[in-house]
Amino acid sequence: MNSGKVVLVVLDGVGVGELPDADAYGDRGANTLGNTARAVGGLRVPNLERLGLGNIAAIAGVQEVRDALACYGKMAERSAGKDSTTGHWELAGLITERAFPLYPNGFPKEVLEKFLAVTGCAGFLGNKPASGTEIIKERGDEHVRTGFPIVYTSGDSVFQIAAHEEVIPLPRLYQICRKAREEVLVGPHAVGRVIARPFIGSSGTYTRTAGRKDFALEPPSATVWDLLLEEGHTTVGIGKIDDLFAGRGLAEKIHTSSNAEGIRETLRAARRLSSGFVMTNLVDFDTQYGHRQNPQGLAEALAEFDASVPELLEILQAEDLLIITADHGNDPTDNSTDHSREYVPILCYCPGGRRNVNLGTRSTYADVGKTVAEYFRLRSAEKLAGSSFLTQVL
Repeated sequence: MNSGKVVLVVLDGVGVGELPDADAYGDRGANTLGNTARAVGGLRVPNLERLGLGNIAAIAGVQEVRDALACYGKMAERSAGKDSTTGHWELAGLITERAFPLYPNGFPKEVLEKFLAVTGCAGFLGNKPASGTEIIKERGDEHVRTGFPIVYTSGDSVFQIAAHEEVIPLPRLYQICRKAREEVLVGPHAVGRVIARPFIGSSGTYTRTAGRKDFALEPPSATVWDLLLEEGHTTVGIGKIDDLFAGRGLAEKIHTSSNAEGIRETLRAARRLSSGFVMTNLVDFDTQYGHRQNPQGLAEALAEFDASVPELLEILQAEDLLIITADHGNDPTDNSTDHSREYVPILCYCPGGRRNVNLGTRSTYADVGKTVAEYFRLRSAEKLAGSSFLTQVL
């Protein structure tokens, strides 16, 4: 049993260039990091540059370095789809062969009729792909007047339910979502996530709250989380990790509402744990900037994360492993507010390990989960997809 810890930080939506099959997903030319950098006149991420980010791909403002502090490369997604659930499951060693259902024209009649029947709601509003902030502007007043929940989706496999907290209190909203998850969004309509989207305020000033809650499908087979917990390792999920894995395999679940909070909790966990696995999702890159087509905001968020890197490196002990990657792309410069089908970067640093090793182009995100499994010498590692790169970094 390895005595150290692994800290895995997922920069949600921060892809590094289109995959060969990107055109099939409508994502030709997508490159979240590259296009963002060009749009803002270059990124300012000196610490990620020092780790080797500029050695992975051409990124304006990020230089290639001869002696990168970390090992570096990029990974292709083998799973069908381009959403957070499949991306995180694959990072944890589970490949999704069949994409979750999408609803570009809204949900079919039979789904919504069953939704009303099992939840007891008298009606619904919306039923179309939409930005969450825009649809509450559009339908918020009607929702307050009628009490009907606002149902909508996006380019992801999600069934989202927005409700004013004074119209449908949080416990009731969560109950509605849970019933929808367990009794409606099943079988051929088993979307990746049912999401509660509460908001507050009055007409013209509606704002979403931190009461969001995701009701995800359970992974259909073992992930590295399950194996770690079974063999007695400490497991900590920070951000929406708990939601994406339906709580499975996590000894500690720390929810956060922003990148800044996620970074703080990651530093705190890395400091207090001498051994174990910590996985953090930093969601603002995706929700605040990728989906909202805001390259300047994304660049600033990357700079904010970059500023935290030195402290994170200082916390690590000689045998510890830091992995920085992403779960998909979300190019803020394209003509879509949806995720994009991209390679994701990988930076892997061990204070007592190797430096400046090119890990190449990995064929699956699952190589991360397999590496974690080998690091902790898990007895059931063969249950996971992927190939470990541990010997290249230690």
